[in-house]
Amino acid sequence: MEQARAVIVDSQAAGRLAIRPMPVRAPLPFQALVRVKAISLNLGEVRRALTAAEAGWRPGWDLAGVVEQAAADGSGPPAGARVVGFLAGGAWAEAAAVPVNALAQLPDNVSFAQAATLPVAGLTALYALEQNGALLGRRVLVTGASGGVGHLAVELARQAGAFVVAAVRRPEREKHAQLAGAHHVVVGEEPSSASRFGRYDLIIESVGGGSLAAALKMLAPGGMCVLLGVSSASEASFDAASFMRTGGASLYGFILFHELPHRPAADGLARLVAMVAAGRLHPQIELEAPFEQIAEVANKLYSRGIAGKAVLHL
Repeated sequence: MEQARAVIVDSQAAGRLAIRPMPVRAPLPFQALVRVKAISLNLGEVRRALTAAEAGWRPGWDLAGVVEQAAADGSGPPAGARVVGFLAGGAWAEAAAVPVNALAQLPDNVSFAQAATLPVAGLTALYALEQNGALLGRRVLVTGASGGVGHLAVELARQAGAFVVAAVRRPEREKHAQLAGAHHVVVGEEPSSASRFGRYDLIIESVGGGSLAAALKMLAPGGMCVLLGVSSASEASFDAASFMRTGGASLYGFILFHELPHRPAADGLARLVAMVAAGRLHPQIELEAPFEQIAEVANKLYSRGIAGKAVLHL
């Protein structure tokens, strides 16, 4: 069986992550074997790898590379195609078998680094923004707007014709939300000051705690708050009577893994790639490094030392 280097959790290694030769799983008929050229890191997988995962666990969701062996059933991209893909685990490796319904082809003007940022962050932003109908002419608030998901959510909402307010917690990250196209940016631990721009039809909330409580107060009648993260706190207190009196307001718990059985990754990735190719979407890559620096970069991301995305090259 062929072997390739892959990242595994090793409690004895510096930073709890090690690169080891591992067997490459033979692709199933509906999977393509991809030679990986770039990966990106997400806080969720990094948090698990550094704090909770058992030894031997193989993290990794986002990858971009070249199809080495097309799917045996004849579906999906051909051998030699440049692709971006999503896996439920094990993407941080030199080679991976990827289901064709989680692959999209890349045009020549989209780099592997750009593409690698799109699976989790891009699909989360895209599908979360579509939870409450069309955005043209509607008001959207995005919290955590300097992060990988938040940056893309701001840009996608602006592209869709929404009036977009972005919330960031640190003043030095205001510029990231401005570059993404936010009409206004508010700074602070929770986004109450965003209320001066009115009530919101859609709020993309990734902070939790006081930020979530403040967001629920700012929903318009029929508005929706999509909760997709709790980077600050997992518990929040809010005025239930006020929320009820808003009329038709809703709180939606968003987990990408729950959405994908109904909305295949390949479809969303193809849409995102097309926007990047057309110059309409600009993934925010703050750090690029060699694959061998995985432990160092993962720990930096976990300690909030990176705004936007970190990409590693193989």
